[in-house]
Amino acid sequence: MEAPVTYSIVARDSETGDLGVAVQSKFLAVGSVVPWARAGVGAVATQAYGNPRFGPDGLELLEAGATAAEALDRLLAADPLREERQVGIVDAGGRAVTHTGRATYAWAGGRTAPDVACQGNILAGPGVVDALFRTFHAGGLPFPNLLVACLAAGEAAGGDRRGRQSAALLVVRAGGGYGGHDDRWIDLRVDDHPEPIGELARLLSLHRLYLDRPTPEELIPMDAALAVEVRRLLEGVGSGAGPGGGSSLARMWPDEAPPEDQTPAVGEPRPLPEGWDGDWQRALLDWMSIENLEERTAAPGWLDPRVLAYLREAAAGLSRA
Repeated sequence: MEAPVTYSIVARDSETGDLGVAVQSKFLAVGSVVPWARAGVGAVATQAYGNPRFGPDGLELLEAGATAAEALDRLLAADPLREERQVGIVDAGGRAVTHTGRATYAWAGGRTAPDVACQGNILAGPGVVDALFRTFHAGGLPFPNLLVACLAAGEAAGGDRRGRQSAALLVVRAGGGYGGHDDRWIDLRVDDHPEPIGELARLLSLHRLYLDRPTPEELIPMDAALAVEVRRLLEGVGSGAGPGGGSSLARMWPDEAPPEDQTPAVGEPRPLPEGWDGDWQRALLDWMSIENLEERTAAPGWLDPRVLAYLREAAAGLSRA
């Protein structure tokens, strides 16, 4: 009795303290069972004949002060089916442990190092876990993207002997959730797909587009030439300023401050150039709200280059239609 048949990586970003779990399995909706994490506390993957209580119970133990090894020992001691379980834990200090029960189907095993635990069962061989491990230590990518790259490396090394069906990515950071209201910075699931890792990578790219915020250094100044282009593009997508321009969303507060919980703009306002005024600024924000780009809102006088690229692509697509 094996559910879910899985390989996973549990890790901590040593630079930011972000914690995450990435997992792939020949199992429906693996993200509903395996990954658990809490910012500033730790991350847990529970798999093989997975015990879903290992997630919340393990995090509670870590939050109460247990190390990853201490939490694992206590979870296993209380579980009569410990030899059928597989679990990986990384705590907020980067201490990592993995457990593979003796009754777990071959090939099964795991590897650990500071900041990372890799494990899997019913795999093509130990090379799958080795590929996860090596890819993580090679680095070179932002933490969430690196975790997905680890899954892709495991799949290239043979992956799950039964095939593939679902994948998930959970990354937590304090205040990293939408609007800063929780710690679920990235929580993506591919429940049933012929290429779940590729689909997970696609969803991650969309998440980074819609929900990442630019830094002030990334912003570009709205000068007169750019104002002419952006006005033309907004008119091309039907969101120009003036009567009938845009949608009702921005006009909900046309002459007053936006609601207090609206995403704050990045950067400090600068003087608006010739050809760009408050009406055009509202038209831009209106279009961004329709496209779910409001997390990329820049202060007046500035523009996020990812927003500009998206607007250019949207206008070009309509002109080709």
